[in-house]
Amino acid sequence: QVQLVESGGGLVQAGGSLRLSCVASGRTFSSYAMGWFRQAPGKEREFVAHINQNGNIRYYGDYVKGRFTISRDNAKNTVALQMNSLKPEDTAVYYCAAKSVMAINYNYWGQGTQVTVSL
Repeated sequence: QVQLVESGGGLVQAGGSLRLSCVASGRTFSSYAMGWFRQAPGKEREFVAHINQNGNIRYYGDYVKGRFTISRDNAKNTVALQMNSLKPEDTAVYYCAAKSVMAINYNYWGQGTQVTVSL
């Protein structure tokens, strides 16, 4: 089992940047694929980014491609989301998630961190 704690959210002006971090507990972090999701008020949770266990496969939601970058450091049990050129529509609670090897879907979730982008 893994526990996830996000940090780095906040208020930023449009065009600015934020870097989210997620720290995972446990000794087997490198065995989990990791992802970021977000949920805006009144909307369903949506996929943002995914990175595989060793970090050589990444993919992104269409609306963040070219602006967001996911990365991981298995030695530090962390996954990060660098967000550049932020837009007001990026405003949401951002969640870190982990998917164990045999799981079909992400099966561990953090509590989320709020990102607010102002005009």
